[in-house]
Amino acid sequence: MSRKLRNAVAAAAAAATLTAGANAQETIPAEQPVKSVVLVHGAFADGSGWRGVYDILTARGYRVSIVQNPLTSLADDVAATARILDRQDGPSILVGHSYGGTVITEAGINPNVAGLVYVSALAPDVGETTGDQFADIPAPPEFIIETGEDGFGFVNLEEFKTGFAGDTTDADAAFLRDSQVPINMDIFGTPVKHAAWKEKPSWAVIATEDKAIDPKLLRHTADRIGAVSVEVPASHVVFLTKPEEVADVIDTAARATGGS
Repeated sequence: MSRKLRNAVAAAAAAATLTAGANAQETIPAEQPVKSVVLVHGAFADGSGWRGVYDILTARGYRVSIVQNPLTSLADDVAATARILDRQDGPSILVGHSYGGTVITEAGINPNVAGLVYVSALAPDVGETTGDQFADIPAPPEFIIETGEDGFGFVNLEEFKTGFAGDTTDADAAFLRDSQVPINMDIFGTPVKHAAWKEKPSWAVIATEDKAIDPKLLRHTADRIGAVSVEVPASHVVFLTKPEEVADVIDTAARATGGS
């Protein structure tokens, strides 16, 4: 099946599921082929932010696993994701947030992956880097990364909430700020060797109030990879502040792929 036809089929199935609405709230049927979800965080965060999405999906009957990326190299993060994918007992939906989109683009060629969901995420092509994605549409000025002498970067403390988590409470933003995981900035210059979105049906959650990745870039990326797009009024941490909406898209992807 060609990528164009595959994405058209996925889009039609997604539309049918989203139209019903209530379907996404029901426990998945026993015969559904895709019952596993693997969640991949991005830079400056860890997997704990997925808790809301995890709770919703597990309540619907999914087995949900969360990757803890070391953020030391793209190869290390892809290996961490592959390690979790290899533990799945059936086809899975692979989900990535932000830089995690680069990770799932590379790791998504795993045969256990039935479909991809990009959550306010990047999706490079073969030979492109994470940093290349910002060449024409740079990050908003509110998003400031400070790089230390060892080459690892943190989000600026003063602008953290504005640039990264604008729709969280002050307390939640402070916790995210003070628990952020630094990323080896060399990762942003590492080219991708595989582009799983060329072979697997894809969905994209676009956070319309994102101040870390310009929503125009998110839309451009979704269009380029042929993803079924859903726009959500939220900041960059849409998975944290709008877990129901994000979980619904993942649920839709799982129901639509059918393990094919």
